[in-house]
Amino acid sequence: MPRNGQPAQSAGRGAAQPPRPAGGRTAGPSAARPSVGRPSGAGPRRPVTTSLHPGAWWLWALALGTAATRTTNPLLLALLIAVSAYVVVTRRPHAPWSRSYGAFVKLALAVLLIRLLFTTVLGSPIPGTHTLVTLPEVPLPDWAQGIRLGGRVTAEGLTFALYDAMKLATLLICVGAANALANPSRLLKSLPGALYEMGVAVVVALTFAPNLIADVQRLRAARRLRGRPDRGVRGLLQVGLPVLEGALERSVALAAAMDARGYGRTADVPAAVRRTTAALTLAGLLGVCAGTYGLLTAAGGTYGVPVLVAGVAAALGGLWLGGRRTVRTRYRPDRWDARAWLVSASGAAVAALLFLAAARDPAALHPGVVPLVAPSLPLWPAAAVLIGLLPAFVTPAPETAVKEPS
Repeated sequence: MPRNGQPAQSAGRGAAQPPRPAGGRTAGPSAARPSVGRPSGAGPRRPVTTSLHPGAWWLWALALGTAATRTTNPLLLALLIAVSAYVVVTRRPHAPWSRSYGAFVKLALAVLLIRLLFTTVLGSPIPGTHTLVTLPEVPLPDWAQGIRLGGRVTAEGLTFALYDAMKLATLLICVGAANALANPSRLLKSLPGALYEMGVAVVVALTFAPNLIADVQRLRAARRLRGRPDRGVRGLLQVGLPVLEGALERSVALAAAMDARGYGRTADVPAAVRRTTAALTLAGLLGVCAGTYGLLTAAGGTYGVPVLVAGVAAALGGLWLGGRRTVRTRYRPDRWDARAWLVSASGAAVAALLFLAAARDPAALHPGVVPLVAPSLPLWPAAAVLIGLLPAFVTPAPETAVKEPS
């Protein structure tokens, strides 16, 4: 019905229009738009990185490797391997570069086998009475005194070679744990400015092995799906060319990206600062080498620690001055928080306690092989090694791989 003498509107477009407010602006979907000054919690927030600082992982792994150099007890070395493996299994992120741990384990096994093979073929300086096998001995000339090919293979010689090789194998596995846990690109961002160029070379070298392993696995899986052989010499030759091609493509892309970002720019610094930086860095490196040598020898225990501390201080001063040459910024730099301190301190505690155990009870950490006896597990050094499990409980669980900002 018409109202106030006006004809009724049809149920068309005009009927759907909302009433105008007093300000003359139509109330519609635009009125529901959020204002510019809305609370920050209402919109998407910038993602916060909860992963651990990569330098803490490297310090933890290198400390475990340092602890492995202080003992030849196979039980302690096996415990160190188990600790690093447990932390890797529980805290390794889901990323291609984190798959290199298995390759380092295989490399450690290869070191063991090669060491035992050399001892079997070339003999061992360790005397023994338990002969396992006698190989045909090849006579050598007089100038090759001290070297033999073949002869008796004793259980004492093989045991000594096994203990010595396990030390190097444990060190390699600890380095593999650092490669599997620490993001190499984030590690590059955390390096001091003076080590930026060297850090790029090291990070590229460290990322080559994981990428190579990922490419080989991908190509082998593709060949299996096509019903083609992926093992043997033929499979290796047909997989090797695509792997090298992919490595070349990554190298070209990396060079283009570095050139586009102004890699290699340096700031103008005075000549006196450059000379001081070089002198401090060289003196610091010499001090670190001399102090480390003093710590590793029995006669240099008195001067080893002061020289090492002075060398580290000089090297840090040189790095601080050298960082003034590099003009670069960090996008969302990683913070060294309390968890990073706990992780690095746990590894340092393991290394320090095994140093103390090696000084107080060397027989427990270096079991003898003549006479051949079964090694025993010292209790408090074993408990010290278990401190290395702390990162498995204080660090966040691995997250789904997210593409790093360029």
